[in-house]
Amino acid sequence: MYLAMNRFSILKGQEEAFETVWRERESRLSDVPGFQKFHLLKGAFDEDDGTTLYATHTIWSSREDFVNWTKSEHFREAHKNAGGNRHLYAGHPKFEGFEAVLSE
Repeated sequence: MYLAMNRFSILKGQEEAFETVWRERESRLSDVPGFQKFHLLKGAFDEDDGTTLYATHTIWSSREDFVNWTKSEHFREAHKNAGGNRHLYAGHPKFEGFEAVLSE
């Protein structure tokens, strides 16, 4: 199992717009070999920097399946308009990838 996660710092007042982008996107992940699950998670508001933490994570059968997706037309289509939402973010998303070591 492989978990791919992106962390986003969203500017105060832009939370609903950020969530709407994700709700209204045309996801074709279910068509991608090895894809299992997607979640959008909302974290705490950080008073010091005026942002709300969000994370997306996808679960894949393997790291290879994830890497293959990142090289696919599905990936390019899913990310083609990402730059149009820069005004929502405080900095760039941060990617983290994890391979399962122990599962129960």
